[in-house]
Amino acid sequence: MKKIALLIVSFFALINSYAQENTFPANTKPASTNIAGAQYPRIDNERKAYFRIEAPAADSISVSLGNIALTKDEKGVWTGVTKPLDPGFHYYTLKINGVNVNDPYSETFYGMSRMASGIEVPEEGVDFYSIKNVPHGKIESHWYLANSTGETRLAYVYTPPGYDKNSTERYPVLYLQHGMGEDRRAWANQGLTNFILDNLIAEGKAKPMIIVMEDGGIAQAFNSPKRPQDKNFWDGFEDIMIKDLIPNIDANYRTKSDRLNRAIAGLSLGGTQTYQISQANLDKFSSIGIFSAPFGFPGVETGYNGLLKTPEEFAKQVKLFYVTMGSKEGARAGRSTHEELEKAGVKHVYYEAPGTAHEFQTWRKSLYGFAQLLFQD
Repeated sequence: MKKIALLIVSFFALINSYAQENTFPANTKPASTNIAGAQYPRIDNERKAYFRIEAPAADSISVSLGNIALTKDEKGVWTGVTKPLDPGFHYYTLKINGVNVNDPYSETFYGMSRMASGIEVPEEGVDFYSIKNVPHGKIESHWYLANSTGETRLAYVYTPPGYDKNSTERYPVLYLQHGMGEDRRAWANQGLTNFILDNLIAEGKAKPMIIVMEDGGIAQAFNSPKRPQDKNFWDGFEDIMIKDLIPNIDANYRTKSDRLNRAIAGLSLGGTQTYQISQANLDKFSSIGIFSAPFGFPGVETGYNGLLKTPEEFAKQVKLFYVTMGSKEGARAGRSTHEELEKAGVKHVYYEAPGTAHEFQTWRKSLYGFAQLLFQD
């Protein structure tokens, strides 16, 4: 009987211990960017992130989201809470005993020229990039040979809902570029491009379109001996886009291949590439989107082969010139460009995302607004 009693006591002690380990902070839920089944990190109603890491042998652990130092308990479990985070997607790393590592309970994303952990912080009342019960398009890998360089390259291509069902319908195309230290995966993974377009198309707010996401040659930018502002840092991608990518997409997808049905946009350094490529190739694009590009604007006096000095002529060639930034960014990220264009009388659309910085919440909102204006009659 004593053995049975001891077993019962041990059983209830185990249950109690298990219950304590699975008692979560009030009003929290696992981040949507966690790996399957991971309960941490968690997000509360105030947008604070909670971390819990079992590492008995560690001497120190901190989280790059505000450089929060975690605290170790007697069982070797480290815990801590960040300050309220801005809504949206954030890269982060753990620093364990002075070494930066990825969080094993988070999905990883390519950014900052390396794989990093990421955390999604919900924004109250914002769901335009959520997965909804609507018809879905798809993102597929498209391998092709770039004849100008002799290399085999990979593009990610979004095709809208219904693309495979109607074999005769053709679609306009948006070429969408990532930022420095990222690659073709950024808009699909961090940007949630497909869900933004699925929802807009389902609501009748955007025309069905194809979106092409390629590597702009700036993925290793942080490791480059040149600085981003150095001349010709990103020039090579222009030839690839014009001579290889666009012809290949037109040959392999049901595109509307005239300039009125082709647009180009990019975020940050991808926005700078967009300035460069669109200026030299206005015969290829009629709509241009610049999201948080702090450098690269050519200026009114010299920009677009002098067309910015003649706003009426510029408006005849460019249906949509869309400039955006987050309100927490410096004015050079977009506001100063907008002011210069406005002063010169150049027709354009300016959007400033409230309360966001140089991050994907700004660029998701930029794409959301840009897509609604594209390819409209």
